[in-house]
Amino acid sequence: MSADPYASYQLYNALKLHFETPSYDAIKYNFKTSVNPKSFLKRKDKYFFAKLAKKHTDDLMMYYVSNFKLGLSYVGDMMDEEGERNYRDHKRITESLHRVFSIDINTLAEVTEKDDITFDDLFVAIDNRHPIVIKLWMQEEISLETVVILNSVLGFIDRESKNISETITWPGIKRRIEKYTPFVRFDKDKCLILLKKRFTKD
Repeated sequence: MSADPYASYQLYNALKLHFETPSYDAIKYNFKTSVNPKSFLKRKDKYFFAKLAKKHTDDLMMYYVSNFKLGLSYVGDMMDEEGERNYRDHKRITESLHRVFSIDINTLAEVTEKDDITFDDLFVAIDNRHPIVIKLWMQEEISLETVVILNSVLGFIDRESKNISETITWPGIKRRIEKYTPFVRFDKDKCLILLKKRFTKD
């Protein structure tokens, strides 16, 4: 990624569409959108894109993703300390992803033991309520990355969506998980081993 303000804007716009619209897939369309230099030059916030392109020349994609995955939408909101903190937290998680996953799995195991429920119970939507694993993520007890990995392995989001009829929060939750999934790089076999080790009885 070059330190090009327009390229920064193009990437931002593609990721914004990716995370916020059901039909657009930035990876499928190779981050191509309908924006053009003329529309960019009309923006009053051109400086933001220039500043981010210069500061995060080698990791601009990660910077934008780290903020979009948390629901931030406007580039101006990504410019302050919160945006940088989101990036640092994201980088910390991705650089030790399997360790984070292992810690989160221990958290899930503790919940099953405390509440006397099974592993499968963590992923079931009953009476229109979100699965326990989703509630734990929303309460920041586990990471979004762990939810993505578990869904990639178990496919519970699509399955349980049929049992969740509320339309206030669930569609956005489902979309955020699914849209973030392509950006989570993990070793599936390693994660399966960690799962089996923690949840399989001797």
